[in-house]
Amino acid sequence: MLRRVLLLALLLGVVHADRDPSSAGAGDPAGARAAAEAFVARLDGTRVGDLLVEQTVTLYHPGGRLKTSTGDQRLYLKPPGRLRVDRQAEGERDVLLVLGDRVWMRRPDGRTYEAPPRNAGPAAPAQLPGWQRSAAELLAEWKVLGVNVDVSHPVMLAGRRVTVIGAGPGERDRPAVWLDPEYGVVRIVTRERLPQGERLLDRTLSEHRAIAGPLYLPHREEWFLDGRLRRLVTVRSVTVNAALPDTLFDPAALARER
Repeated sequence: MLRRVLLLALLLGVVHADRDPSSAGAGDPAGARAAAEAFVARLDGTRVGDLLVEQTVTLYHPGGRLKTSTGDQRLYLKPPGRLRVDRQAEGERDVLLVLGDRVWMRRPDGRTYEAPPRNAGPAAPAQLPGWQRSAAELLAEWKVLGVNVDVSHPVMLAGRRVTVIGAGPGERDRPAVWLDPEYGVVRIVTRERLPQGERLLDRTLSEHRAIAGPLYLPHREEWFLDGRLRRLVTVRSVTVNAALPDTLFDPAALARER
């Protein structure tokens, strides 16, 4: 189960939100596009060559209270559409490599193989929406997650006005992305097919900090499965423009690694 959870990359009814009085009605079909376009426009001119993010990952018992393990992972991001995730947990290492819409995995035994794209989700993590991508690309990525981008409404969350994309007022079990105009994504709700059946996955992102001009990165991410905490990810360090070598994103070089 640990390995299955670690490999579920994308990559939620737990956050309290007060309904905005202006959100009454059936939802705004143009609101998602307008919110995404405004957010991307805010980042216009921000140029980041690459990112290295070091994180701590804590997994919890299905009951949501007891820790089962703690591991480390490194995210390497380099446009266009390159992501590598190196994970260490319980004395084992695996690697996830995403190049556009293609995905490779390296298992702890060293076997490297190409995997279905759904194993990784979008090429850039949800934590960095708008990072050198267009509003249309963001909406397309969210549609892949099952989000209905023709439905949206505003809410107040922790005193901030955000746009809920994919769900109408009161609809808490539908796939949705909560987009803050300054921070970016602060919540993602999806429905995932697991061995136990279809489950509601709720990811909340918080403790946003500026890393490059108007670009923010959340330093805390919590995964809730059917309302129970299953995974906590915290950021230890962020390096902007780390001059990451292209070999980090080469599937052939990954297969040769020792």
